Amino acid sequence: MLRIEKIDKESDFPRGLTREAYVDFLYKHLDRFGDPKEAINKCIDYAFFDNPMAGGFLLAAYDDDRLVGALVMNRTGMEGYIPAWVLVYVAVDAECRGKGYGRQIVERSFDYCDGDVKLHVEYDNPAKRLYERIGFTTRYAEMRYKNTR
Repeated sequence: MLRIEKIDKESDFPRGLTREAYVDFLYKHLDRFGDPKEAINKCIDYAFFDNPMAGGFLLAAYDDDRLVGALVMNRTGMEGYIPAWVLVYVAVDAECRGKGYGRQIVERSFDYCDGDVKLHVEYDNPAKRLYERIGFTTRYAEMRYKNTR
């Protein structure tokens, strides 16, 4: 049975799990769809920011005592015109995929959100099908401009 623990601040990391190990887990299991460890750490810093217009939380999922999944959710502070929450990272140990852990982790995260949730996913990411089955829909194509000025 999957056990999912919520982490609201640095001191909430469960015994035996450090922030560094959590970041390493995300970095490894996000694989080519992830970001550098520095970016993951910044996202966690934001999640731990104590401000009603910011902040967020992390989830750590365990099968017995083994970390098998991780999620980072950030508050956008822009509810009303974009969703209140952004699911920034979710990863499941590559050896544990296909057991429904990803769905359980994402759905549990909704219990802690007081508004709509958005996420960004690359079109070729196999997890896109999971997000659609959960109920995420495509509303916009994201476009970015790289400012070199």
